[in-house]
Amino acid sequence: MLKNMLKATVFATTMAVAAGAFYTPAFAEVVYNRGTAAESESVDPHKTSTVYEANVLRDLFQGLVMQDEKANIIPGAAESWTVSDDGTVYTFKLRKDGMWSDGSPVTADDFVYAFHRLEDPATGAEYASMLYPIKNAEEVNTKKGKPEDMGVKAIDAGTLEVTLKAPTPYFLEMLTHQATYPVSKASIEKLGADWIKPGNLVSNGAYTLAEWVPNDHMKLVKNPKFWDAASVKIDTVNYIPTEDRSSAMKRFEAGELDSYDDLPTEQLADLKTKFGAQIHVGPYLGTYYYAIKTDKAPWNNPELRTAISMAIDRDFIAEKVWQNSMLPGYSMVPPGIEGYTPAMAKYADMPQIDREDAAKKILEKLGYTPEHPLKMEIRYNTSENHKNTAVAIQEQLKPLGVDVTLLNTDTKTHYSFLEQKGDYDVARAAWIADYKDPETFLGISRKASGNNYSDYNSPQYEAAMDKAAAAGGKPEERMKELSEAERILIDDVGQIPLLYYSYHDIVSSKLHGFVDNVMDVHPSRFVSKD
Repeated sequence: MLKNMLKATVFATTMAVAAGAFYTPAFAEVVYNRGTAAESESVDPHKTSTVYEANVLRDLFQGLVMQDEKANIIPGAAESWTVSDDGTVYTFKLRKDGMWSDGSPVTADDFVYAFHRLEDPATGAEYASMLYPIKNAEEVNTKKGKPEDMGVKAIDAGTLEVTLKAPTPYFLEMLTHQATYPVSKASIEKLGADWIKPGNLVSNGAYTLAEWVPNDHMKLVKNPKFWDAASVKIDTVNYIPTEDRSSAMKRFEAGELDSYDDLPTEQLADLKTKFGAQIHVGPYLGTYYYAIKTDKAPWNNPELRTAISMAIDRDFIAEKVWQNSMLPGYSMVPPGIEGYTPAMAKYADMPQIDREDAAKKILEKLGYTPEHPLKMEIRYNTSENHKNTAVAIQEQLKPLGVDVTLLNTDTKTHYSFLEQKGDYDVARAAWIADYKDPETFLGISRKASGNNYSDYNSPQYEAAMDKAAAAGGKPEERMKELSEAERILIDDVGQIPLLYYSYHDIVSSKLHGFVDNVMDVHPSRFVSKD
């Protein structure tokens, strides 16, 4: 009987193909072609910094806790945790079925090794400061302490204890960041720098790295060793970098991309008409800003930085360049964080014409006029939106005696240059919340932060941030102290905030589980496709 059934199946299939029908077996691979606006620089969790890399690493690895499709905290490699009464000791119980992709168990020692590696100065981790709330982590990173003195300890293979310097309300949310993910010590020690190559990478997330063709695609395949593999619906995720937003829209329309994480905003009205509900625009916890080299003349003059910031017409940029898909920004911390009041620039409520007059007077006092202009270069990464923003600012500053030139590089080159503290005047940057707390936006301007592209260095600001950290156990007082720290930063113009973000995604109607949220987080493990 079985033989006859097989014959019948083969016959039916042959007839369907002969008739021109498209035959899809029941086990057909489900592929998600996920467009991204930039190429990843690395898949080493300790050597990445952009949201583009975070999206990939969120699929490859799993931290102690993770985010679900709504960006809410859920258990990750840890199935549960407890917190001491004073809020300084976290005890995590790892899940017993947690495994690396090579079949070995994920243990507490893996996290101890990873946390030590992040703080090791030799690693050169841009996000080393992420773990500074942990006891003695900063001392290790600044070569003033030993790794074994860090407040991270394996009680046993399944229990990890983390001791903080002071209560840190955002600590659990911080652990969703890729810098805190575990890495395989055995793999790194065996393969060295080659541990991150396709076929070599040992990870503990829903997917493993199968292929990486630079500037073409990165192929991730479902990890059968993942503890929740049975619920993962997408078999293959292809991350496809496309910096040109207009080209990405054509690829989406042609069916080459199932989603893309940005839009050419000058086309937004037409895109909404053409694609309807597949266009997703909404509030996003992020700030679009210009880093300005505060340790380089003439930009080391706060008065000059103030004049430049005042002269920029943010309303025009938000309305005309970004088609009202962004909001004018005057603080580093965007609105929307519960219990926090951002410190706005004091000129935020001034009419634009009055701002320009005030900026002109400052520039003239410093000797800059249209006849004797100030030379200023703006660097930006490839994007029609960033180019149009820079061109608008160039035109706004020219009548005031500022001669602006523009320099464009691809995203990977742009951020690599900033991270290596290259010589520049002004550079486009952005900060998307790593967790829903003001500290994530303010911490990047601290002296020790690898993300302090402006090289802003203020003892007053450092003291104010330390004071806020010391008030960790008193939420209202802490928020007040953070706001006062932001006031110092904004008055100094340590950075130039320009806009508050909205997410701009295009998502095929065939995808499900791609849920809009203020973090714009969309783990592939929760996505399915028709």
